[in-house]
Amino acid sequence: MKNLLHYIQSRFTLSNDDISLVETYFSTDNVPAQTKLLEAGKVERYIYFLSEGIVKGYQNIDGKIVVQHLVVEHDFFTSLDSFISQTAAFDYYETVTDCKLLKISKPDYDLLQDNSTFWSNFIKIVTTEHLNCKLERVKDFQVLTAKQRYLKFIKQHPNLALNVSVDNIASFLGMEPQSLSRIRKQITF
Repeated sequence: MKNLLHYIQSRFTLSNDDISLVETYFSTDNVPAQTKLLEAGKVERYIYFLSEGIVKGYQNIDGKIVVQHLVVEHDFFTSLDSFISQTAAFDYYETVTDCKLLKISKPDYDLLQDNSTFWSNFIKIVTTEHLNCKLERVKDFQVLTAKQRYLKFIKQHPNLALNVSVDNIASFLGMEPQSLSRIRKQITF
């Protein structure tokens, strides 16, 4: 809970009542590696805060796994469309490592929004941050070579580079695993 409160307080000043609301509506869940948190076709019931570990979000497109999200500690994730509209998700979310999650259900999310002064503005800030990351990722695909994307990835996320499989990293970066292996052999540190 401490990591979540620190994350929120880095963006907002919380009153003691706000802290109590967060502690009331979020629950902790310890999840082993390779556990599916969401499967396509099911409705997303939670927004998660990753306190410890690594999570991947992906889609199965014509039998090919396409990794779209590699979530690191101290960040939120969910299948947002599914969560907000309570309709079937297109995404899968799965733990890569053992994870400590904090989660809030849709009914509790709505209650927190109704009972707090900060939650709506906080969610807007987090959503904007995530949108900006997605826009930067799209731009990287347009202007950077595969090698440049990988170098940027390892600079920004060294923990992911060490703890996520080559297949998942390659998919996330939009390349085949063989191409990433060749790039990795070319790089000396």
